[in-house]
Amino acid sequence: MYTGGCDALASNLDCLWDVGAFMMTDVNQRELEKLFEVARKAAENSYSPYSEFRVGAALRLTNGEIVTGTNVESVSYGLTICAERAAVARAVTEFGPKIRIAATAVTNLNGKASPPCGACRQVLAEFMAPDAPVVFPAADGTRTMTLSELLPLGTEMKLK
Repeated sequence: MYTGGCDALASNLDCLWDVGAFMMTDVNQRELEKLFEVARKAAENSYSPYSEFRVGAALRLTNGEIVTGTNVESVSYGLTICAERAAVARAVTEFGPKIRIAATAVTNLNGKASPPCGACRQVLAEFMAPDAPVVFPAADGTRTMTLSELLPLGTEMKLK
C-alpha cells in the first residue's frame, strides 16, 4: 500500500505487499495475489499488434464474481481500449449498471510498470469505493494502492 511521503508515480513508490494494508477492505492479500494471476491470464488474450504491450485486468466485484479484460489496440492509438475499461464494460454488460468493484488487479506480460492510466482510474471511480485496493506492477515490484491514492479527489467530483 502507498505509504505517503513520495509522489504517486509507479516508479517512486515505497510500498510493498503489506498485510496491514488490506485491513481497509474485505479483500485479503491472498485474494489480491489470485486476482493478479487472473489478470495475467487475461493478458494472454491481448490484441496488441502495434505496441506489443500485453495488459490484463481482473475485477473482484462485491458479489464475489471475478471479471477480466484485456487491452485491444487500434492502428489509431486513441481508439485503443485499456484492459481496465474493457473489464468494467464486461462487468456492466454481464451484471448490470449497479455493479460495485471490491478490488482491481492490472498486470502485463512485458515486465514493465503499468499502473492504470488516468482514463481508467476515472472509470474505475464510477464503480469502486475510494478505499478499495488496486494492485499493479511498478518499476521495482508489485504495488497496492487505494483508488483514492491513485485518483486524489476523483470520487469527490461525482455529478450524480
